[in-house]
Amino acid sequence: MSDDPLPPPSPNPAPGRPTSRAAARTAAVIPAAGRGVRLGPGAPKALRALGGTPMLVHAVRAMADSRAVSLVVVVAPPDGAPEVRSLLDAHALPDRTDFVVVPGGDSRQESVKRGLDALPPGYDIVLVHDAARPLVPVDTVDSVIEAVRDGAPAVVPALPLADTVKQVEPAAPGEPEPVVATPDRSLLRAVQTPQGFDRDTLVRAHETVRDDVTDDASMVEQLGLTVVTVPGHEEAFKVTRPLDLVLAEAVLARRRLNDGF
Repeated sequence: MSDDPLPPPSPNPAPGRPTSRAAARTAAVIPAAGRGVRLGPGAPKALRALGGTPMLVHAVRAMADSRAVSLVVVVAPPDGAPEVRSLLDAHALPDRTDFVVVPGGDSRQESVKRGLDALPPGYDIVLVHDAARPLVPVDTVDSVIEAVRDGAPAVVPALPLADTVKQVEPAAPGEPEPVVATPDRSLLRAVQTPQGFDRDTLVRAHETVRDDVTDDASMVEQLGLTVVTVPGHEEAFKVTRPLDLVLAEAVLARRRLNDGF
């Protein structure tokens, strides 16, 4: 575990020769600087225990489980980088993957940018993954990477919606909200992470887009580029509220029972 800059991976491509997407190396950035107030009082959301292990550790392992991911950059709370570094040092993580911890910023967007800035040369595919999605299966991670390798500038895992969605007109707190439209559910998707990007595209998006956004793919959309989806997974849900934590504990317990540990 280190917070020092990593040397470029070798061998490097010859000068002037573009890196093949099929051979491109992949790094993951995990913003984990948020407080997660909807989960209730206590430690920052990413440090809450899930099955006795902090959610952040589960999320890091989920990225490192992919053999394509050789570097994970964890973006810690601005004043919590030493704590996060010690936390990761205390848990068994795959030897084939390097880990770096950097302090985050005041917003998710700024934190992701700091994670990007910490990447050494030689990593041409970047995943951005929510620390609050600790149980994403490795098959989903690999599907995102493969789609970027196939030429997509930005890829998101997504699921069809199970519920009908209503568009409403905002109303005063406590007042009923008038429905103004019912979008066609078949054209809508619930987006998950990790989201995958061609590195140069994601860097350009963070240098160009100044709007406050909820995910990195929407920044790429604002560049006028196409974002594509791959199938998401129901276990890649985001742990946001106390009930989500109960569900995550149940999923983890079932996995441990099935895996025999």
